[in-house]
Amino acid sequence: MTVHSPAPTVSDPTDHTADVAAIRQVVADVETGMNTNDPELLTRHFAANAVAVGVNGRPNVGLAALREAHTAAVGPGGFLRDQYVRYEVADVTFVRPDVALARKLARAITEDGEPIDLDHAMSALYVLVKEQERWWVVARQNTLIPS
Repeated sequence: MTVHSPAPTVSDPTDHTADVAAIRQVVADVETGMNTNDPELLTRHFAANAVAVGVNGRPNVGLAALREAHTAAVGPGGFLRDQYVRYEVADVTFVRPDVALARKLARAITEDGEPIDLDHAMSALYVLVKEQERWWVVARQNTLIPS
């Protein structure tokens, strides 16, 4: 019979106040990119080898694929071009001093900022690494929340 040790809690106890602020700014920039139809701003914080999975389950791997997907979404004629969002960082967990998991909740809003969704319509999990003195998204998974 194999004896298994209890699962560890993986976390970094360091004060990450400044890191949390920087990660919140990453998410704020993504929100601004969505609301201003700016595919470059949507892509700015992704690492060169990042993977982003959309709500359709399709992965976009690397910056070229991410830029293409973001342009298709919010560029001229994009399917999200006339939609607006509000993002809320629900929590940030540091699994190592330079690795963080951030959970984002999203809801649709009007162009004037009024909520359309009563509840959050989407959740996203970001995996971020600190490299070159800043935080980079290396993976993002978007998931629709059933109403």
